[in-house]
Amino acid sequence: MANIDRIPVTVLTGFLGSGKTTLLNRILSEQHGKRIAVIENEFGEVGVDHQLVIGAEEELFDTNNGCICCTVRGDLIRILNQLLKRRDRFDYIMIETTGMADPGPVAQTFFTDDDLKSQFVLDAIVTVIDAKHFEQHLKEMKEPAEQVAFADVILLNKTDLVAVSALARIERRIRAINATAKIYRTQNADIPIARVLNVGAFDLQRALAIDDGFMQPQYPFEWGGIYALTRGCYALISGADNHDREHHGAHEHYDDHNHAGQAHADALGIVVLPAPAANAAALEAQIEVAVRVFAEPLGTVAFGQTVFPGLAHYGLDVSQAGAAAMLQIDAVGAYAIFCEHAPQEFNLRLQGAQLGAQQAFASHHHDQEISSVGISEAAALDPKKVNDWLSYLLQSNGQNIFRMKGVLNFKGEPRRYVFHGVHMTFDGQLERAWGASLRLSRLVFIGKNLDRRELEAGFLSCLA
Repeated sequence: MANIDRIPVTVLTGFLGSGKTTLLNRILSEQHGKRIAVIENEFGEVGVDHQLVIGAEEELFDTNNGCICCTVRGDLIRILNQLLKRRDRFDYIMIETTGMADPGPVAQTFFTDDDLKSQFVLDAIVTVIDAKHFEQHLKEMKEPAEQVAFADVILLNKTDLVAVSALARIERRIRAINATAKIYRTQNADIPIARVLNVGAFDLQRALAIDDGFMQPQYPFEWGGIYALTRGCYALISGADNHDREHHGAHEHYDDHNHAGQAHADALGIVVLPAPAANAAALEAQIEVAVRVFAEPLGTVAFGQTVFPGLAHYGLDVSQAGAAAMLQIDAVGAYAIFCEHAPQEFNLRLQGAQLGAQQAFASHHHDQEISSVGISEAAALDPKKVNDWLSYLLQSNGQNIFRMKGVLNFKGEPRRYVFHGVHMTFDGQLERAWGASLRLSRLVFIGKNLDRRELEAGFLSCLA
């Protein structure tokens, strides 16, 4: 029998621009009597979503920029544990995932972590669909289908933007992917709250039927190894000048992880932890610790510098051949090393040390062509210049811009200008006053083959 004291959790998902934040704001505005803690995750270099969620009494937490389904799983676990310390201040949790997330691994967290399983219950996965662009996105990417497949409740949103015949066709496509989810047609994500909260709809057996690997965690690292080491300094040697990396596509594979918002193309994330023994069981025991450490911001990107065992997340500069870093060992014992990518991709090895055990881990990847460009600027903007620039951008590159959103600081205007865009569709309006808060423009573009220099130059041309 379920523990009735467990805290219910709703996972809110849907592709970029579908209307997730609109639904979240509706929920937070309703007089439902619930005290809701919100966990926001963003795909993008500049955090914007927390600026778009209404300022109610609810708790609001940001995860690290990145994909909540892999790199920041440790971040999610840490936030949930923080929330437990404030148990008297809320009675419900909503997790709004990035539009690029597969919700399966997010849901998985509540079943694979024993501590969380005893404290939280997954109520439902609610997926919001942009009726106008769903079929296009379904054809081009895998994430929309994954989001539909795991859904317990589906909001077919923006129904006013497509014909009734098209809606019937879209529903048939949804049913072909997920035959059991409840589907509601909505405009502006307007739906009775009772249909999305406290519905008790998540079914673990159905999740396993969709993905038989559902209970197998995905990790922010691809390899772990364990060594018995004596006191001294060990060289972590990189063979990055080995052109076999490019020949075998390893570099492209590595770049695929840049959605984490933590590493750059020549930095290999690495964590070194003391372990009880130099065997496979000891390596297994350190895995969840490593997950949490990988959620920490990337530390020094070091070439020839010193790395120490402990709760630190380092970035090794693997752009050059030779010693990538020096590992300082001050106590005899076993040590587990976890690498963001398989060491053989960079010919990385620990000189003078014998590997006791190793393990490969499943990781999550996004389309490497999809990226984000974030811009943050304190200087005020000219509204007309902004309008002209965004209009040009939509006409010239709208098909490649899956999502753009932001908060803008217009010269002489006491209110914030908030805008959202999905492909060729755009909406913007003046909202609440800046008040005493810092007047700062923050915007993000998410799409395919984005030209960073062009976007930054266009933005700078709008300064007042």
